[in-house]
Amino acid sequence: MATAAQHKDKLIQTAATLFRLQGYSATGINEILAKSGAPKGSLYYYFPAGKEALAAAAVTFAGKGVSATLRQLRAETGNSREFIEQYCNLLAGWMENSNFKSGCPIATTLLETCPTSSTIQAVGLEVFENWTRIIGDVFLDEGYTVKQANAASLLVIAAVEGSLILSRTLSSVAPIHTIAAQLNRLEKA
Repeated sequence: MATAAQHKDKLIQTAATLFRLQGYSATGINEILAKSGAPKGSLYYYFPAGKEALAAAAVTFAGKGVSATLRQLRAETGNSREFIEQYCNLLAGWMENSNFKSGCPIATTLLETCPTSSTIQAVGLEVFENWTRIIGDVFLDEGYTVKQANAASLLVIAAVEGSLILSRTLSSVAPIHTIAAQLNRLEKA
């Protein structure tokens, strides 16, 4: 049973990695199976709806990983400025280490599948809502109102997502550092 569960986990992790690096459409089931080492029957056993269901699981998995990082950064930093700075430094390092081949672990999948896949769109929405809550709590800790914290959180997520696209396109971490500096100049609205 442990081996079977390992196959499921490996399929999800492999799909998340491949979707992040090359996109949903460019990643085939056979490639996911080959790189994961899982037998073909396991994919349809765990994901009877096929690639779409696997992608939804991959988005959920990747989203939880980012959520854990955001919670850890919140615990380690004393304010929103430190949080943003450390988060952006982490992302810049990650981009450089991937030779600018990586990006947001869910954005490539969501960009290709929303709104045509309501399944993937629903899990993507759940992931973004979770990130918004975690980042929003950083701002709430500083005395922002709920409305202000939600707006600031949305701005951080949108800026970070955009900076990752620009960073990958330019093969430079400059966009990530630029948005960190600009976000840290904002005042409560």
